[in-house]
Amino acid sequence: MSITTSPAVGLDPYGYAASHLSDGALDALARLDETLQRDVRPLLNEAWETATMPDGILGALVPLDLMQPDGVAPEEARSTMFSGFRNYVLARTDVSVATVYNAQSGLFRAAVLLGGSAEQAAELDPLIRTFGLKGVFALTEPDHGSDVAGGLATSARRDGDEWVIDGAKRWIGGAAAADKLAIFARDVADGEVKLFLVDRDAPGVTIEIIRGKVSLRPMQNAVITLEGARVAEQWRMQNVNSWRDVAGILRTMRSDVAWIAAGLQTGALEAAVKYVRSREQFGRPIGGFQLVQEKLARMLGNAVSSLGMAVQLSARQDAGEWSDTNSALAKMQTSLMARETVALAREVLGGNGILLEHDVARFFADAEAVYSYEGTHEINALIVGRALTGASAFV
Repeated sequence: MSITTSPAVGLDPYGYAASHLSDGALDALARLDETLQRDVRPLLNEAWETATMPDGILGALVPLDLMQPDGVAPEEARSTMFSGFRNYVLARTDVSVATVYNAQSGLFRAAVLLGGSAEQAAELDPLIRTFGLKGVFALTEPDHGSDVAGGLATSARRDGDEWVIDGAKRWIGGAAAADKLAIFARDVADGEVKLFLVDRDAPGVTIEIIRGKVSLRPMQNAVITLEGARVAEQWRMQNVNSWRDVAGILRTMRSDVAWIAAGLQTGALEAAVKYVRSREQFGRPIGGFQLVQEKLARMLGNAVSSLGMAVQLSARQDAGEWSDTNSALAKMQTSLMARETVALAREVLGGNGILLEHDVARFFADAEAVYSYEGTHEINALIVGRALTGASAFV
């Protein structure tokens, strides 16, 4: 007897992938996984060691046309179920790889599709899908993360047919390689938040890579400084005119992170299982020891629970039910379980668990970033608590 696996998503004992995806979608994910193992995985240890994102990673992924793969109906390709499983497969290999791809396919694309007018979305989305137009999502600021809803300090001032933007953004992944920066700024005239696509190399824009990270090392997060940067009115996304509009975009981001949290757990578990099957102590493989098997079983329970939560969240969203509470609960719980899962994986590898060559170390460190981004545990918990009690505990 063995745990059911899928060529597309790996360990999947309850058959979530086969139950929720078409054969064409499963084939597309299997092609993605094959590419990841053949072309991307060999690059990861050096990428981590040097804190760089090799060109070969997106170079291998972009030709797969993962936002509209061959053999997948457009409706399914646009679904949160398919995009979720895509994030899951990417994160199962590496979280930085999932993050750099999702910066385009999730964050930036959502900013345009949900924030832009119908005309803007129709014009830009084909370019976004093919990476003909690369962009990043720039909301978080140096002094405003969890309180950015009320504290967003970047300002925008209308000047004829242009806007003048001043401020700074922080933790913006992929900014240095983008064509457009999706900048959220507060209109000085009405105090409302608006969204602009600013040229990366526009006068007044400077980008500085953040150094010294211990998570997501290959991902090039940056600080963006805007000093009198100008952008034409045609590059203002017409459907973002308040924080409520921004929140509608963020709702989709939390579900993306739940899928990534589930994927990284499966990646860590698979790496741990591979190790314990070959590592011998006391004359036999450690995979046969009771205490090791108990830890592996807990890891599988966490990973499958996380996947099930993400699958059901996406099923509800694809049915038209978009809930801040559901998204926050999924992000909160899957990222919490991810911390335990990767700690157990590191534990069963002993001292070897901190070495890149066994893969677990990357997942162990990256779980800390996933636990905090797109809403900290505390903020997501307060969203859920407010729904449970009817009383807001936000300051």
